[in-house]
Amino acid sequence: MTDVSAIAAAHGFELTGSREMPDIEGAAHVMTHAASGARLLYLANDDANKAFSITFKTPAADDTGVFHILEHSVLCGSEKFPVKEPFVNLLKTSMQTFLNAMTFPDKTMYPVASTNERDLLNLMDVYLDAVFRPNIYSRPAIFEQEGWHWELEGEGGNRALVYNGVVYNEMKGALSDPDSVLFDALSAALFPDTTYRFESGGTPAAIPTLTYEGFLESHRRHYRPDNSYIVLYGNLDLDRFLAFIDEGYLAPLSADERGPLAPNPLDLQPPVAPAPRAVAMRTAPENACAALGFVAGTAADRERVVAADILMDAIMGSNEAPLKRALLDAGIADDASGYVVDGLAQPFVMVSLRGARPEALARLQEIVAAEGARLADGGLDRELVRAALSHAEFVFRERNFGYPDGVVLAMSAMNSWLYGDEDPTAYVRLGEVFAALRPKVEEGYFEDLLRELLLQNDHRAAVEVVPEGGSDLDEEKAEARTVAAALGPEAIEKIEADVAALRAAQEAPDDPAAVAKLPQLTRSDIGPAPAEEPWEVTEAAGMTCIRHRVAAHGITYAYRYFDLAGVSFDELPYVTVLAGVLGRLDTARNTAAELDTLVQGRLGSLRFFTEVHENVDDPAQLRPTLVAGASALSENVVWMAELAREVLAETDFSDIDRIRDILGQQRIGLEQSFSANGHSFAMARASSYCLPAGVVRESLGGVDYYRFLRDLLEHFDERAEGLAAKLEALARRLFADASCTLSFTGSDDDLARYTAALEPLSGPAAPAVLVVPEPVCRREAFVVPTDVTYTAMAWDRRRLGLPYSGVWLLAARILSYDYLWSEVRVKGGAYGAGFQTTRAGACRFYSYRDPRIDETCARFGEAGSWLAGAFDPTETEMDGYVVSAAASMDAPAKARELIRRQDGMYFAGYDLAARARVRDEVAAATVDEVRALGPAVDAVAGAGCTCVFGNGEVIEAAQSGLTVIDLLSHEGNPL
Repeated sequence: MTDVSAIAAAHGFELTGSREMPDIEGAAHVMTHAASGARLLYLANDDANKAFSITFKTPAADDTGVFHILEHSVLCGSEKFPVKEPFVNLLKTSMQTFLNAMTFPDKTMYPVASTNERDLLNLMDVYLDAVFRPNIYSRPAIFEQEGWHWELEGEGGNRALVYNGVVYNEMKGALSDPDSVLFDALSAALFPDTTYRFESGGTPAAIPTLTYEGFLESHRRHYRPDNSYIVLYGNLDLDRFLAFIDEGYLAPLSADERGPLAPNPLDLQPPVAPAPRAVAMRTAPENACAALGFVAGTAADRERVVAADILMDAIMGSNEAPLKRALLDAGIADDASGYVVDGLAQPFVMVSLRGARPEALARLQEIVAAEGARLADGGLDRELVRAALSHAEFVFRERNFGYPDGVVLAMSAMNSWLYGDEDPTAYVRLGEVFAALRPKVEEGYFEDLLRELLLQNDHRAAVEVVPEGGSDLDEEKAEARTVAAALGPEAIEKIEADVAALRAAQEAPDDPAAVAKLPQLTRSDIGPAPAEEPWEVTEAAGMTCIRHRVAAHGITYAYRYFDLAGVSFDELPYVTVLAGVLGRLDTARNTAAELDTLVQGRLGSLRFFTEVHENVDDPAQLRPTLVAGASALSENVVWMAELAREVLAETDFSDIDRIRDILGQQRIGLEQSFSANGHSFAMARASSYCLPAGVVRESLGGVDYYRFLRDLLEHFDERAEGLAAKLEALARRLFADASCTLSFTGSDDDLARYTAALEPLSGPAAPAVLVVPEPVCRREAFVVPTDVTYTAMAWDRRRLGLPYSGVWLLAARILSYDYLWSEVRVKGGAYGAGFQTTRAGACRFYSYRDPRIDETCARFGEAGSWLAGAFDPTETEMDGYVVSAAASMDAPAKARELIRRQDGMYFAGYDLAARARVRDEVAAATVDEVRALGPAVDAVAGAGCTCVFGNGEVIEAAQSGLTVIDLLSHEGNPL
């Protein structure tokens, strides 16, 4: 057995505690580095996807976003690795399964993960040098690039000053989201005297007030070993890792005489209950929102915080949850939500409204008080609470959060560790909390908690966001004009010189000697692809069955794919409506509320959605489906079959009011997503200009579906009866075993019990009637309420007569992390940009939270020429691209993710052998093969299929020949 205490002592660490950790099938070891004061937690288990993170306590003291800018900036070169973008180099060259940095309201976290131990040490080396010895002290241009700087736009007398900077533009996009503004206002109201009153990411108004000197001073005070929290995770050589951390970083830094530099305080807020407040926001009227906040205690109150989360899921987690139902029935908003905001010193409950009506905040307070009292005084259904508790346990057991486990668990550790708790595993060991809470359901614990949280709480606040006309760009431009008018010729010349110097620094190539210092794997380190359990195609219960043998830790998954060939093209939007209401209405056996309780208590999930599968070779062969997906613990597999079948076959579509609620929630969700995630919608829309599958996807869930949905809601009363009949008829036509393909994951016994409980969905498959219109190339710009833009261009590779190979995957990575990163993000100031290519044919450029359109389109148009000509990597650099591209294919996948990927491959006519060939092509790719794709990349941009979502003023100023459409009013006018 490993002597952890001896290993720790050998490298300057004192082991302060160890414990077994059944929840992660391992153990936890807590240490302190004696000389430097750094804290370290090692979560040991057999997970091959190892992880490291270092976190600093960074409570904001203002709205300048200094710690957000530092998060970006320290990854722009360091003492040991003096290249401009080591972060991007790692993305391009490592086998990382996760690589990022995150700014939270009170901490900044730098996590990495890899299945290769040597690679993880390399990643750690770059990250530790970056945070402790960054080049920000010798290169002010880093602050200007990542934070903010002035630029001059226009010609002659029309020249104007504008702000630019990656974080500045990121936050312009982030704070165009009314939900973000609402959250910030509520946090400020609840915590008027602590760090949580500030926007840690920075506000566009305050970011330009941050000075370079203040930026450096914040780093000196906070990026110190004695203010750090290190987490190691997985199956790794502890002796090797502790030696590396100690000898390379902590021991030398502990001798660094920097003097006593106190970080910003992280205090607790005494209870406050301010008067309700309104915050004006320049956004669409539909974006009015309101919220109540109730502080739940402190992070140390672990059981109370977890119980509050379960309680809020029980009373607000679905449309039929009692408090949410009361809010929806009151008609004061399009949607309502309620949850616990944790990861703070003082977690709080937030109950919010989206699409709020006038006077909604007062009514929200009244309803929460009245319904809260009813529930606390005997009206709370304890079976509903038990169901919410069971669901929380399932989610904890599945741990499918989209990140490697080591990253998720490091975040969980900080929920207690950062706030002075000597046990960083408190929020990792939730299994024992669930066990302790289960008997308390019958003891009135949750009724008492509800009363304390919502009714008797002396630490609470109420806020609303009130839309007003105009744009934040108006204020920015007015300020720019004022500043410009006050500047003399010398000041103007200095700005021009500063921008020229910044551009020169950005465009200057890294010193080859500096690049050579970066640790890197070679092609020989790639190794064989991880073994992947193949699926088999069998027959079960009269259906074609995709049978998976994926290890799922006692969880079963069943997906039923219903073919939409029997639906006409004009009916496709109704299929999305159908998917949206399934599971949320009464059935012949249960009310919607009863059904919700059964699903929460017996299943892990029950979802209904649409998706489109397309053949990898033939664009005309596509298969749109309505999917019924369910998961459950093995012991509940019968419930999984029975509840899904009940919803599919026995839903009552006559409850028009509930359907209206659901559609209203869809509408506001789409509208806010257009502003917050416009790049996704822009890429999907641009794909519809050239791909038949894209045309179908738009009808099922994009702009075309939104237009259908908005029209349906505007004429709902006159169309309600026909809608109910339409949904009933569609359900009868679609849900037949003859048109269904089953995907199942679980043991043979699970499958036998599932199929035995699965009553047949009788009826023949509907005759094929779906005819998809031909795609039409367009150049469109959709005005949505945001201060940034999102631009996409797309084309179908198959139209170029080019086969797919792993070289395309490699080229996409090269374009994204080299050319587009430099041209659109670093120089252009966009928060993100990239190039995507799929096996099925789609090739797409995109930009994210971008201040410009014309310049970005021009960069897209030059990408192919760059690839064909300027791309000239060394052998080492090319090896790095190959290693990272192969590793992206090899990254471990959670069971659900792997199952869904394999289902998609089955429908696309793409097997594991073909996937292996693509990986082999990546591993063997040459520079000449990558360059040869340059003309094809040029053709993607040259096709002209362009879609933009974004700010109206920026769109109107663009010279790209776009048809401009105000998406909320549906009025269009060509430029």
